[in-house]
Amino acid sequence: MPKLAGPEAVAAGSTERRGHAPVWVAPLRAARGHGRWWRDARRRRLLAGADVAAAAVATAIATVPATGTLWGLLFVPLWPLVAKLFGLYDRDHRAIRHLTADEVPWILAWVALTATLVVLLLPPLTPVGVPGIGTGVALFVAAAAATIAFRALTRWLWWRLTPPELVGLVGDGPVLASLQRKIELFREMHLELAAVREIAALGTGRERERELGELTDRVDRIVVAATGVEADLIGYLKDLCRARQVKISVVSPLRGKALPSERFVQLADLPILEYNTWDPSRSSLLIRRLLDVIAASVGLLLFAPFAIAIAIAIKLDSPGPVLFSQIRAGLGGRPFRMYKLRTMKVDAEARLDELVDIGRLEEPAFKLRDDPRVTRVGALLRRFSVDEVPQLINVLVGEMSVVGPRPEQVEVVERYTDAERIRLSVKPGVTGPMQVFGRGELTFSERLAVEIQYIENPSLGQDLRILIHTLPAVVRGTGAF
Repeated sequence: MPKLAGPEAVAAGSTERRGHAPVWVAPLRAARGHGRWWRDARRRRLLAGADVAAAAVATAIATVPATGTLWGLLFVPLWPLVAKLFGLYDRDHRAIRHLTADEVPWILAWVALTATLVVLLLPPLTPVGVPGIGTGVALFVAAAAATIAFRALTRWLWWRLTPPELVGLVGDGPVLASLQRKIELFREMHLELAAVREIAALGTGRERERELGELTDRVDRIVVAATGVEADLIGYLKDLCRARQVKISVVSPLRGKALPSERFVQLADLPILEYNTWDPSRSSLLIRRLLDVIAASVGLLLFAPFAIAIAIAIKLDSPGPVLFSQIRAGLGGRPFRMYKLRTMKVDAEARLDELVDIGRLEEPAFKLRDDPRVTRVGALLRRFSVDEVPQLINVLVGEMSVVGPRPEQVEVVERYTDAERIRLSVKPGVTGPMQVFGRGELTFSERLAVEIQYIENPSLGQDLRILIHTLPAVVRGTGAF
């Protein structure tokens, strides 16, 4: 198969190719409003409204008679917040076919947790009629029934009021034909077939790139359905779709006993792999920022009692300031001043050229295992990552997140290729995938691989898992130097 250009070529050529799109594409784009994700944004808002309505109805049915007050309605905003943490507003976006029936287990878990929280929080507000176990059970049953019914109705209304996604198929053989039949059969997927391209007819080189560029201009989703694994094609389309805000799904060529034990979506007999080419919703970003502020504030408060003792130890060990700051590359490569507890001698920056020639590095990263500039107290602080705590200040001012790729020095980032600059597409973090998968022991390629996986599959759940794994990683000390 001919080698396709990399993501830098996609980014460079996307504007030019969009300018040569068919005439009828312009009104279609205008109808999309604020980008190609407007359908999903509308569905999320409708589902959130349905959840609020279901919570209000269930609360009125279960808690008002038990307590004799309307205080239970005060907790109605808690329901969509917890639902967001459960991912109940993003699952449709991530799957080519998603029904309310598919999420019933998650709905029940969400309702059980939120109903429990409401029953535990209500007693101080209702000293006369204290809600008990019976109230909790009634709230769970009412909320579960109302939520499932309201969500099913909301999806039906969304389906009726929203035009379908335009889908383009790329593939070959019977798999492509089977997928075309599935799109006609499963109308609830809300897809309209706009174009079909057989791989053999795409041509090669620039001709193939032009064909795929025109296809992504016309559709909202690309589905690859090939009899073999078209790795180069899928990789190229993934970058192209991300650049042009188009969803991409891949029908796995594996069938029968060769099917993997886990897969994202099963459409009848077709296992479909979903790729993330979209950005987190505004509500996800808002919640993440809120959690960053809370986590950073709590972390600094917990650290405060030990700060004076650590500062004295640093000063007694070697002359110089307690804090060390350095210019690092942040979101989009923008420089910012990152803070750490000083773990090296004061002339460490001046001595760097003696140890590392940044211009001759094989990879744009370096980590010295036995750095002679590190002090005795500094080695201990590094071993348990205590030196990173001041970066919570960077989190509070919005320059970093609690979780994300580690920030790198500007002069190192200047040596990144376009493909490697994906690290700069999200805020850097105090901890991240590098910290829980080996820290300094990772090569740059290994580090980039785990960070790309993190960046391309953003979720609050993933951030939480990294935070949970950070403490055991710190205790193990792998790569802490």
